[in-house]
Amino acid sequence: MKTKKPGVNRKPDGKRKGTLPPAEPKPVPIELKPLAVREAEEKKLLSTAKHRLPELRALLASVSDHWGYEDPIYRFYHHSFKVLRAQTATLKIGETLQSLAPHLKLNPDFVEIVAEGTSKPPSSTRAIIEAFFHARHLLLMLCKYTEELPEPPPALPSGWATVLYLYNIR
Repeated sequence: MKTKKPGVNRKPDGKRKGTLPPAEPKPVPIELKPLAVREAEEKKLLSTAKHRLPELRALLASVSDHWGYEDPIYRFYHHSFKVLRAQTATLKIGETLQSLAPHLKLNPDFVEIVAEGTSKPPSSTRAIIEAFFHARHLLLMLCKYTEELPEPPPALPSGWATVLYLYNIR
C-alpha cells in the first residue's frame, strides 16, 4: 500500500504544489580577461591574502563566536530587531574582501545580496542573515584556502573557485 509523505502536496498530475519555476538566467556583464591575466590576478590575490592572513583570521573569529555568529541567527528566529547587528559584520567583511583587490570589481551577485542585506531600512531580516551568510562563507573559504594553498592550483577546489568568482577571476 502506498502512503503519502507528510507535508508533500501533490496535484493530480503528480507534480508538487508550490514548486518554483526554473530560474531565468540574468545577464551578468563581466568581461572575461585573458587566461594569463586571470592567473596573475589569482597569484596576486593569494599573495595579498597570505600577507593579511592574521587580520583575516581575526575577522573570521569575530564573526564565528557566540556573539558574532550564534546570536544573530538566534535573533533572526526570535524576531528581534537585534538581528540588525549582523549588518555591521557583513559590511566589515565586504570592505575587507574588497580591500584585498581594490582594483577588481566584486561579483555582482554578491554585491546585490550584500546591498539588500545591509540597506537601511532593510528589505527583510532574512536578507540581513542571507547577506551575512554569504559574506562569512566567502571569508571562511578565503582563510581556508589561503592557509592550505602554497600557490594557485591547476585543479580548483570548489571553495577556492568560489573565491575566484567573487573577484571575477574565474
